[in-house]
Amino acid sequence: MEYLTFSLLLSCCLKFANSLSSTETPQAPAPIPTEKLLVLTVATEETDGFHRFMQSARYFNYTVKVLGMGEAWKGGDVGRSIGGGQKVRLLKEAMEALADQEDLVVLSVDSYDLIFAGGPEEILRKFQQANHKVLFAAEGLIWPDKRLADKYPSIRSGKRYLNSGGIIGYAPYINRVVSQWNLHDNDDDQLFYTKIYLDPLRRETLNMTLDHKCQIFQNLNGAVDEVLLKFGTDRVRVRNTVYDSLPVVVHGNGNTKMYLNYMANYVPNTWNYEHGCSHCDDDVVDLSQLKEYPNVLVGVFIEQPTPFLPEFFQRLLTLDYPKDKLKVFVHNNEVYHEKHIQKFWEENRNVFNSFKVVGPEENLSQGEARNMGMDLCRKDTTCAYYFSIDSDVMLTNRQTLKLLIEQNRKIIGPLVTRHSKLWSNFWGALSLDGYYARSEDYVDIVQKKRVGVWNIPYMAHVYMVKGSTLRNELKERNYFVLEKLDPDMSLCRNAREMTSHREKDSPSPESFHMLRPPKGVFMYITNRHDFGRLISTANYNISHYNNDLWQIYENPVDWKEKYIHKNYSKIFTENYMEEPCPDVFWFPVFSEKACDEIVGEMEHYGTWSGGRHMDKRIAGGYETVPTDDIHMKQIGFDKEWLHFIREFISPVTLKVFSGYYTKGYAVMNFVVKYTPERQAYLRPHHDSSTFTINIALNNKDTDFQGGGCRFHRYNCSINSPRKGWSFMHPGRLTHLHEGLPTTNGTRYIAVSFIDP
Repeated sequence: MEYLTFSLLLSCCLKFANSLSSTETPQAPAPIPTEKLLVLTVATEETDGFHRFMQSARYFNYTVKVLGMGEAWKGGDVGRSIGGGQKVRLLKEAMEALADQEDLVVLSVDSYDLIFAGGPEEILRKFQQANHKVLFAAEGLIWPDKRLADKYPSIRSGKRYLNSGGIIGYAPYINRVVSQWNLHDNDDDQLFYTKIYLDPLRRETLNMTLDHKCQIFQNLNGAVDEVLLKFGTDRVRVRNTVYDSLPVVVHGNGNTKMYLNYMANYVPNTWNYEHGCSHCDDDVVDLSQLKEYPNVLVGVFIEQPTPFLPEFFQRLLTLDYPKDKLKVFVHNNEVYHEKHIQKFWEENRNVFNSFKVVGPEENLSQGEARNMGMDLCRKDTTCAYYFSIDSDVMLTNRQTLKLLIEQNRKIIGPLVTRHSKLWSNFWGALSLDGYYARSEDYVDIVQKKRVGVWNIPYMAHVYMVKGSTLRNELKERNYFVLEKLDPDMSLCRNAREMTSHREKDSPSPESFHMLRPPKGVFMYITNRHDFGRLISTANYNISHYNNDLWQIYENPVDWKEKYIHKNYSKIFTENYMEEPCPDVFWFPVFSEKACDEIVGEMEHYGTWSGGRHMDKRIAGGYETVPTDDIHMKQIGFDKEWLHFIREFISPVTLKVFSGYYTKGYAVMNFVVKYTPERQAYLRPHHDSSTFTINIALNNKDTDFQGGGCRFHRYNCSINSPRKGWSFMHPGRLTHLHEGLPTTNGTRYIAVSFIDP
């Protein structure tokens, strides 16, 4: 009997075990359809941040409902203190109509400092995997009450603290959460959600949890070092390297808004290696479709002695833009430059619509002057754009104004850099103390390996601002003055932060943990075209007569453009030179401006040698074939002249004397003055050089009569020197030569005995 009972029991157990083994594994729940996801966001104004949020939402086809648009913000200045309750109140009101939709998933997110990096399908899949009814974003920093830290549930890994910038859940459950709100608009939203979450009973009843490992929500505050950009073929993602996750929602909370701006230059599809800039042509202005060009006020700021200022004004004059649509405001802080401005004004007084100059006698600070320029556009309702440019910007692109207007940004600057340097007019990032930091992409943008329109935290030197922006978002009139900051940094900080009230002291770090509704204006730099360059003003010495001549080291490109003959490069591309006598080569090297300024510098110095044999300036003190001259060393130009020889004469030497590599060294470098009254000619002689250059500094028949050079060995004379052209001939042994008489006027030549 006992045996039978045991057998029956064993049989029943086996049947039960077989029934368990044959039971099918439960199927995963069906995916939530994307049309069942509704995004709710609060935005009382259409800021740049809001438009960026909506752009990323449209890219992924999110259904977005905006709450509070046009409503006055009463949620407090939560960038400096607690607040944000208005967002909960608006969400509560919206959820009342959605509470019965049990299959609706609601995603509540901030908008001004948030972007989407993934689509609805991905976010719904990850929400289902979390297996909770309500999921909050998480962060590693606690706000607003640090005393609540110990009340948070312990976790093995991940972020422990709640962030209210991102919530996802089924509509009835979201409604049950927000329906508990009975506070004021300026009470703290994050504290409200935190207290609900920290109540074990309510947390369990509402089936709430946090997105501890950033599967859906990535808050950047305190986590910048955890994230990086992951470039794909179709779009760019943000990757959390600690949890190896690809967050769908990226939130630049706290003091990470500038880092979010950097990320949003790429995420989700703003720029990638395959297609470059995908939004650069969005919302552009087609100037060809306008009845007339918009009015532009050009603000020019000369705050320190600046080389090549006449050339700067000429480039302004040659901008391809109707001059009757340009008003010019100039602030000049340097007495030295008054002569340049006066000359330009006298020659072009009727070219522009108006031309206003505020000089050094007004004793304005940089900030005051820049405020004045911007205010002129702000007060003039016909001013469509304000274009600010410093005198150290050389615009080489005549289309600059048109190109900037076409991009249709509130604030945009053209990229300009110093020649062959990484120094530019923008910063890609800021340090914690608000000064320069190099962004990961800075070098690539400067070197144009990445081309586009870039949201940046700081710009200077040259930029364009919409007149409407000056009369709305930037309507206050003291943007360039902020304690301890220079004017450009003040402008950029004020534009970025756009605080409702100004305080001299920076807010404490703790105050950045919450999002205030920022009205910050985005600033952009474009490197889609070559616009020009920055010149160096650091070592500009104005003690000379023609000071730009000394800029061959500091600003070599501008020096070459001003002082080297326009046909110089043809020597190498088209063999643009002559050989009037055997081994005597004749080629263009100096511009007329160079010739005139060298002569002017010598005459300003004024102490000509008189052509005497006794000469203390040379070794031994005796010159066998003396000239009436001034040495380059006497005017402090010897070092610059030798550099000129190495840069512009040595390449020609290698071309015409094949196989000879010059050292480009010369002891005797001087300007000779021939006149019938003092010294009209030079007797036959050899030069103490391997080769000699002889550059004509003025024009025959216009400035003098006669002159020229005769080479005895070949009985060959050159009687028609061209201004700015140089002879080059061997100095010793073969080329005995003499200077032919100058019969009238004054003849000037620059001579160097090279490789003595």
